[in-house]
Amino acid sequence: MHDKLTQSHNIHPVQIVGAGPGAADLLTVRAVRCIGQADVVLHDNLVSADILALCRKDAELIYTGKKYGDAIDPVERQQHIHELMAEHAANGKKVVRLKSGDPFIYGRAAEEVRYLQEHNIAFEVVPGLTAGIAAASLCQVPLTERNRSKAVLFCTGHTANYDFEQLEALANMLRTGTSLVMYMGLSNLPKVIAKLQVAAGAETIYVTAVSQVSAPTQQTVTATLSEIEAALTSRPLPMPVVFIIGKYADLL
Repeated sequence: MHDKLTQSHNIHPVQIVGAGPGAADLLTVRAVRCIGQADVVLHDNLVSADILALCRKDAELIYTGKKYGDAIDPVERQQHIHELMAEHAANGKKVVRLKSGDPFIYGRAAEEVRYLQEHNIAFEVVPGLTAGIAAASLCQVPLTERNRSKAVLFCTGHTANYDFEQLEALANMLRTGTSLVMYMGLSNLPKVIAKLQVAAGAETIYVTAVSQVSAPTQQTVTATLSEIEAALTSRPLPMPVVFIIGKYADLL
């Protein structure tokens, strides 16, 4: 726990909790305890109904959005979330800020932590299982393996905006066995694939796409870098989708 409780204005620390990829039985024990004790739960769009069912019957559940394409200004929405955390904490409530995956992997938790620090509000961060790691295990795609893949790199679909030198650096890492886990990449996939193909040259690189990780509706498509677009055209996957890319990213 962040050690500011004695100096802060709130009785209970705000708990920023990782909800994992979606399945309730992939929550950490600590996350389950925090969720079950909370008076107020501020939850994102991707937190599953099974996880929200673990909240107390009298808990106040506040939907904070973050749905792809919802056209809400992200800066304003994030500021509103900050204010909600502060308001309920000041009223003596046990507040859980519930985020899918892990709070510090593309979860904007750093912004929330800075806000809480600046306003002298006690908090703790509870880790969660990020979707990329869960997808790899559930689909049996080793992200690292002795004498093959020695490193893992996390990125987002914004990789599509990288210049050629940046993409070439990524391609060089892929050629040496590094595994690339890409979040939020479905809409930008054609651009990412086209650039990586040029940068990777003739090297055979595999892509495993995993949709709705850990849900009963989870689906997986695996193809080479040159074939993945066609594979996803013939079998479209619903969002969210995580991509595992690498020389050894085909299924065991």
